[in-house]
Amino acid sequence: MSQLQFSFIIPVYNRPDEIQELLQSFDALEGDKGFEIVIVEDGSENSSKTVVEGFAKKLNISYFYKKNSGPGDSRNYGMQQAKGNYFIILDSDCILPKEYLIEVEKSLKDEYVDCFGGPDAAHHSFTNLQKAINFSMTAFITTGGIRGSKKSVDKFQPRSFNMGLSKAAFEASNGFGRIHPGEDPDLTIRLWDLGFKTKLIPEAFVFHKRRISWYTFYRQVNKFGMVRPILNKWHPSTKRVTYWFPTIFCLGLFLSVILLFFHVKWLFVLYLVYFVVAFILAFFSTRSLRVAILVIPAIFVQFLGYGYGFLKSTWAVSVLNKHAETHFPKLFFKQK
Repeated sequence: MSQLQFSFIIPVYNRPDEIQELLQSFDALEGDKGFEIVIVEDGSENSSKTVVEGFAKKLNISYFYKKNSGPGDSRNYGMQQAKGNYFIILDSDCILPKEYLIEVEKSLKDEYVDCFGGPDAAHHSFTNLQKAINFSMTAFITTGGIRGSKKSVDKFQPRSFNMGLSKAAFEASNGFGRIHPGEDPDLTIRLWDLGFKTKLIPEAFVFHKRRISWYTFYRQVNKFGMVRPILNKWHPSTKRVTYWFPTIFCLGLFLSVILLFFHVKWLFVLYLVYFVVAFILAFFSTRSLRVAILVIPAIFVQFLGYGYGFLKSTWAVSVLNKHAETHFPKLFFKQK
């Protein structure tokens, strides 16, 4: 392994307020400040250029504006412009803890891999809804462990809100594809096929702000569910029964309600126990009664959105054998 030279790659779309917060956290990072930051404005109407210029004297930062072509293509563009030999890709709605880069460098020096991922956490300044959704998205009791972890039997699939990628791995794989969401697991699987290794760095977490409402949360997880059968068809070796869990969960919940009309209560009671356990875990995790209450609908929305999207997409691409890009054009950015 040669000397690590880090380049942070950050696509942004109409979010100058997010870039402001993220760059402030860069300025507060501990350790070596010899990294560069590459901001790629993906066809935004509300530009971040003025915000970036305000940090030009504090940080080694470059700004590029391009036509809108999606986050995957913008990350590829940023990596092509970067000067480092190891890229760290972040979403614009993230905030870095001050120890972030120290933990990344320490882990890579101890056990080098060409691709890593880090978890996300809720910052104390987040709204109760953001904290509830963060718990729902990351907790082991929901779908937080599906993509793998240190204790998982499956390999870890990094996500591009907090993902490291060596220049060698980028050049060998050609980076992200045009599917969105799903471009990050697709890249990870292709890297595995090329012989590259991935790992989780638990200490390299970010505060993932997710500026979101109930409606946008449903849309997001619904798309997550829709892309997974497409990835399963592209990469059959990665199929897992665990991807069916949200769909089965929702079908079982609806069945339990129907059975109540026939005085069959045991299945509904099991679901009540599950939600009570989730509430208790959320309360002790967040120390907030309000957040713990919001976790209940957050889990339901997450499972319903993902489960329905997964079932609909499975029927289309696996049963009816529809062409994914033709049938679900909104999941793909057009080639520029």
